[in-house]
Amino acid sequence: MKVLITDPVPSEVVERLKNEGLEVTVKTGISEDELVSIIPEYDALIVRSGTKVTRRVIEAAKNLKIIGRAGVGVDNIDISAATQHGIIVANAPGGNSVSTAEHTLALILAVARKIPQADRSVKEGKWERKKFIGMELRDKTIGVIGLGKVGYEVAKRAKALEMNVLAYDPYISEERARQIGAKLVPLEELIKHSDIITVHVPKTKETENLIDEKAISTMKDGVYIINCARGGIVNEKALYEALKSGKVAGAALDVYEKEPPDPDNPLFKLENVVTTPHLGASTREAQISVGMTVANEIINMFRGLPVKNAVNLPSVDVREYEYIMPYLKLAEKMGKLAASRLKVAKRAVEKVRITFRGKLAEMNTEYITRALLKGLLQGIVSNINLVSALPVAKERGIDVEQATGDVSSYESLLEAEISDGEKTINIAGTCFGNEYRITRIDRYKVDFVPEGHYIISLHEDKPGVIGRVGTLLGNYSINIAGMIVGRYGGRGGVQLMLLLVDDPPSDEVLAEMEKLDGIIDAVYVYL
Repeated sequence: MKVLITDPVPSEVVERLKNEGLEVTVKTGISEDELVSIIPEYDALIVRSGTKVTRRVIEAAKNLKIIGRAGVGVDNIDISAATQHGIIVANAPGGNSVSTAEHTLALILAVARKIPQADRSVKEGKWERKKFIGMELRDKTIGVIGLGKVGYEVAKRAKALEMNVLAYDPYISEERARQIGAKLVPLEELIKHSDIITVHVPKTKETENLIDEKAISTMKDGVYIINCARGGIVNEKALYEALKSGKVAGAALDVYEKEPPDPDNPLFKLENVVTTPHLGASTREAQISVGMTVANEIINMFRGLPVKNAVNLPSVDVREYEYIMPYLKLAEKMGKLAASRLKVAKRAVEKVRITFRGKLAEMNTEYITRALLKGLLQGIVSNINLVSALPVAKERGIDVEQATGDVSSYESLLEAEISDGEKTINIAGTCFGNEYRITRIDRYKVDFVPEGHYIISLHEDKPGVIGRVGTLLGNYSINIAGMIVGRYGGRGGVQLMLLLVDDPPSDEVLAEMEKLDGIIDAVYVYL
């Protein structure tokens, strides 16, 4: 497996990958054109914020399986393009949380106590003590927008400084906030009552320009604004006007709408603004932590283990993943079997309903759904995998439904109902440890391990049918290695037959088989 690293990472990260037998190339500071030209030969890519992984890069990456972002934000990676091409995007949440939180507190203290301005004054030979009177943090109210990993660490430290902590985060419970002494409030209330406002949310359509002219107008006079999250969450033009008017007493910025920012950015001309060049995660400890996190994700993928921090795959606990692993294989086989019976290459699937029963119903089963869709569609969609399976199904207008239920006969049972609008197939299966078995096809009870070349057919329940099939296959030198016949009801009806054969039958053989007296249909599938 070949790994390309295009942004600086600690040497420990490179050594970790090499020690696992991976081939590592480090090429930093390269252009998009150069990246496009070399990326086809690599299986994995590690970047920080410097490299822009555009759709053009991804479309050129014929062998790429995973992109590791050594940090939290992934706005420099085209997630949609990666997902469409089946490429996992993994980040390192939490690896630089403490580093960024500490930098946030450093900026708060710097702007509140005018430390950079005072430092510059002393170095110029001045002694202007009265000019640099600052503000104590004790008993002041800090508003933390976003109580995720970084915001949580900021709130903890603010509480230790005897500050009152207000927090806004619609995805965090009140109990989680109470653990650190923060009070969850609506955004409008936080903005109105805070002496210091710090943002710790990702940049999305919802958060872009979150702190704009209107929001600033409702703030306290003399408020301080801190941004160590992403440029563009705080509108720079509105902030500049508020700083000039005195509405905002000071601002500390580590991130900018454009990075690197223009040297003539008007904010840089204001005395009440403290700036740093995106240093939130720039500690030795943080860089090793996030680098090792993505290195381990790539190693896990190489070993066939789950990628825990994939941003375009569901998160799953390792122990839970061990239980569902054989069900991933089972689901994919069920999908392939359904595709052959429904002749998906000729007719489009309209609906897939997957039911998880028993212990399986208590787990995160989206991986299993994706595995079934992968098996169902891989005959008509090239290079489909667990990342792209669900988006591809949605693009094709397939209605995918997931349900749960009880089970009595097995510890867990996986059921799938797949329809093309005219015909529906039902398949069920279970696992015993690492062994997976299909237990039902439509109304027919079966019990077999879905591995190998299978001919599946329906035939009339009357004497001589199976013998004629055996003779036909013998004439074509196709050996039958095993046979299962599923009967429903009494004699004289329709039976399901599964023939495990040593070699795949040709279309001619299947056509001849369907002409035999008593045979209703016959399809081949390799499981």
